[in-house]
Amino acid sequence: MWNKLRIYLFSLCLAMAALVQADEPNEQMQISLLTCAPGEELYARFGHTALRVYDPANETDIVFNYGIFDFDTEQFYWKFVKGETWYELGAAPMKWFMWEYNETHRPVYEQILNLTPAQRNEIWQTLAVNYEPENRKYLYNFVFDNCATRPYYLIAHALKDTIISDYTGYTGQTYRTFIRHYTGALSLEYAGISLLLGPKADQPMNSDQRLFLPEELMLFMQSAHLADGTPIVSEGTIASFGAPSVPWYALWPVWLALYFCIVAAVSIQDRHLHHWSKWLEITAAVLYLLLLLIVGFLTFFSCHPLVGFGWRLLIIPLTHLCARLIYIIRR
Repeated sequence: MWNKLRIYLFSLCLAMAALVQADEPNEQMQISLLTCAPGEELYARFGHTALRVYDPANETDIVFNYGIFDFDTEQFYWKFVKGETWYELGAAPMKWFMWEYNETHRPVYEQILNLTPAQRNEIWQTLAVNYEPENRKYLYNFVFDNCATRPYYLIAHALKDTIISDYTGYTGQTYRTFIRHYTGALSLEYAGISLLLGPKADQPMNSDQRLFLPEELMLFMQSAHLADGTPIVSEGTIASFGAPSVPWYALWPVWLALYFCIVAAVSIQDRHLHHWSKWLEITAAVLYLLLLLIVGFLTFFSCHPLVGFGWRLLIIPLTHLCARLIYIIRR
């Protein structure tokens, strides 16, 4: 319901914006890159990026946001699993946008871009065109086409020059490393995601590839400049997101140890009774086969680029085997 209401309000906002859209470059217009801190939900754990268009001459202060999706879309979850989730560009007054993040206590960092009036107007016009109903939606991809990559390439296109940054950050690190950083290395969320990721997730990224993450884009742009040394950000206040805190009951080693203890306890009982509990192997095999089928489906029939079979899938059967050695190895 809330998503539908937001989309409706965004549409009203764009209608107002179209009335004040300037055809000529405006000296007072400002374009800012907004970076929102992570939220508690998994889909918000990586932060968010948006573009602000502020034009005091025309009393315009609008945030354009490439991260809108509707849970009520027909077969939403099935399309999400297949990687066929359509996101869309939304627009809202800055005060509405800030209200939502203030309600969830998520800081929003702003970087005012050092652009010429013509460059600012090009971005403004492009955003307006992208918000047309026939252009608004796009096929979302977590690492290659998302709420951070779209603003970055829009800015780069307006600059018509190579963007150079002194920020190296995690250059050369892998997609898996980044995901671990934002979900917590020992979290159940990371364990589940990591089981689904294949060898492609372990390939090192270059500077542009890592900009799918809002925080990386923010840090990259803060020290970015053109070939002649002109800084891209004229002013702005930023801060690192920090590592997420994970409660003990949401740590994957705790659950893996619990699984080991259960299998070990059954093995000890089987050894004492000289009996083999086939139900345990059957249950474990069915669940593990289901996991393999999910990975196989996502690998061959979905649009998710990083999913695949990896050695981490062996952790579960190896844990089971080690616990069963209590019964298998007899003196």
